[in-house]
Amino acid sequence: MTTAADQPAALDLSRSVAQLTADLVDIESVSGNEARIADAVEAAARRHGSLSVRRLGNVVIVRTELGRPDRVVLAGHLDTVPVAGNLPSRLADGRLHGCGTSDMKSGVAVQLRVLEHVGSGALRPQVDLTWLFYDCEEVDSARNGLNRVAAEHPELLAADLAILLEPTNGTVEGGCQGSMRAGVSTEGRRAHSARSWLGSNAIHAAAPILQRLADYRAREVEVEGLTYREGLNAVFIEGGVAGNVIPDRCLVTVNYRFAPDRSEAEAEQHLRSVFDGFSLTVLDSAPAARPGLDRPLARRAVAALGGEVAAKLGWTDVARFSALGIPALNFSPGDPNLAHRPDESVELAQLDRCERLLVDFLRAGPEQAGD
Repeated sequence: MTTAADQPAALDLSRSVAQLTADLVDIESVSGNEARIADAVEAAARRHGSLSVRRLGNVVIVRTELGRPDRVVLAGHLDTVPVAGNLPSRLADGRLHGCGTSDMKSGVAVQLRVLEHVGSGALRPQVDLTWLFYDCEEVDSARNGLNRVAAEHPELLAADLAILLEPTNGTVEGGCQGSMRAGVSTEGRRAHSARSWLGSNAIHAAAPILQRLADYRAREVEVEGLTYREGLNAVFIEGGVAGNVIPDRCLVTVNYRFAPDRSEAEAEQHLRSVFDGFSLTVLDSAPAARPGLDRPLARRAVAALGGEVAAKLGWTDVARFSALGIPALNFSPGDPNLAHRPDESVELAQLDRCERLLVDFLRAGPEQAGD
């Protein structure tokens, strides 16, 4: 029996950004299941013969070749976290509710509306554009579509500025924090708990680790005029053998969110200094990204997209662009605090505003932007 989920999805890019967001939300696309939505995005883009379209797995890359001196990438992921009883989408109280409304199908809808403006000839941008729609952002990095393109086809991402349409409540957020997770361990000696003096308790030995965390004062760092607040916290503690055994091992897992003035190597060095005397193993790491506000095109974007920019407190895929030497900003409708929640939603007014501001930025040359 054929179900609606088996039918090819179709997107009409001439619909309003709110309607288009609802259409995208109603195409279920939990990480690993993006083929149907990628098919719909690819088919919609191919209706505009003036645009170059390329498909790499479930990544869709669309480009203009207008010969402009600058190129801007508009990037967004197609996947969502698992559905939590919040499909199909629904409208209520000036908001669209449903899985992915905030993170980040509203941003993808804005991307597609810009694509429609350009493809139809309604907008002749002052920059060349690359639209990147990618898969598997909500899961481990090895599966991330943007990561694969950066590793295998970095030339397709070449640009002077990238704008990642992750939810920012319609404001510009520059760069992002780095994130490092490390295990700090203690060793002891097993013994029967009735004769505890014959052993050495590894959990007790972890007390100084926790005290150092409790005493830790995180830095507030200014980078290119933006203030990034760091954080170092325990996120797991593991130890114990049985209810009558003195444990011989304890592991405290810590997460360090570091400002973009530090490299991953410098972040690791800092952790080793904080936990000097203990065994420390880095479990995973992602680099920070500088905002790139020293670049004229980035400054023009900030001016056109509302004039204010804040530090991104968190990690996003802008770091992948930064690693390629491309300054990158976060800008999109949607409240990040609602992402991944059963009551996820997006304000309709934000959708229209973000589309309008992005179109205005792409239409304006340096003189109009006051550069």
